[in-house]
Amino acid sequence: LLLFVVDAKEGLSPIDEELARVLRKSQKPVILVINKIDNEKHEPLAAEFDSLGFRSNVLISAEHDRGTLDLLDAVDRLLPSPTVDSRPTSPESLAVAILGRPNVGKSSLVNSIVRSERAIVSELPGTTRDAVDVLYQRDGRAFVFIDTAGIRRRGKQSTSVEIFSAMRAERSVRRADLCILIVDLTAGITAQDKRIAGLIQAAQKPAIIVLNKWDLVKPNRNQKQTITKLVETARQRIFFLDYAPVLITSSLTGEHVTKLFGSIEKIQRAARQHVGTGVLNRLLRQAFEANPPPTIRARRLKLFYAAQSKGKENQQLRPPEFVLFVNDPRLLNQTYERYLESRVRQAQPFPGLPIILTLRPRAQSARPTSRSRAK
Repeated sequence: LLLFVVDAKEGLSPIDEELARVLRKSQKPVILVINKIDNEKHEPLAAEFDSLGFRSNVLISAEHDRGTLDLLDAVDRLLPSPTVDSRPTSPESLAVAILGRPNVGKSSLVNSIVRSERAIVSELPGTTRDAVDVLYQRDGRAFVFIDTAGIRRRGKQSTSVEIFSAMRAERSVRRADLCILIVDLTAGITAQDKRIAGLIQAAQKPAIIVLNKWDLVKPNRNQKQTITKLVETARQRIFFLDYAPVLITSSLTGEHVTKLFGSIEKIQRAARQHVGTGVLNRLLRQAFEANPPPTIRARRLKLFYAAQSKGKENQQLRPPEFVLFVNDPRLLNQTYERYLESRVRQAQPFPGLPIILTLRPRAQSARPTSRSRAK
């Protein structure tokens, strides 16, 4: 992707025209960035650059930070999605994205795990500007911890560096095998924590929730009761990520940090589990009988057959996917979908893994419908 920056106040120059010819020959996507559009009165100055023939034009003022978000959106649309080749290392390693708001202890947690100062650790929010890949081996297993920049609320992203860092963090979610969401216990679960959890859910990623900074809230007495209450509160606030185990740690002191690997191992074992076709169909039929689907437009969802899919071969941790052949996939609402997912978990809990329900009309067996969600 190429950004071609021109000066609106100077106007179209022969050099601009020559550069445009060179860029067109590159056969790469080009965004024409027309700079020095400081206000609406300057916008007509951009018209003469239409002769360069680029379809994607963005008007900005670098000096006054005008149009920056439009430019970032244009960049995000044209950048290719991550592929299997964008994995940080060999397919044998497990890519783990460390996510959270600024200053919740992401880099400190990575440093505590690998016992080094690979990442910048500071009390100032936002010291990790980019996604940093940290290679680590433990008990013969290879890990890549992707230490991401903190994702701020859109209105708080005051500089282009912060906005690009947040975009890279969101891309890290897509290329990770497992996402670890770090929450600051001293601040509690915020709306931004829930937004990041929503990114993980939308990407259908295995997940662990880590409540960090236990050393700052640790009581002198009744520690077990406190931990139980904190975990219950986290599950209630981030209910849509209820498949994720919740751990309490202190990245500063290292307390409970190694428990992460026990949770990761449990998730890896769960990813290898399979629900037999007979068991699955009996379970779902019982679920339909115990709580029939709601009537939608005088019609009710009917289940004919179900089976667990093999999933994608290139995934380290494959979320369990179940294909349900029904009369009409449009008759399944979100509430009933969550109900079916909970019944599947009664047979096999699949800790740390989203459950994907893919509905197909009985007459079609080749392609799933667009109604496929992770739960």
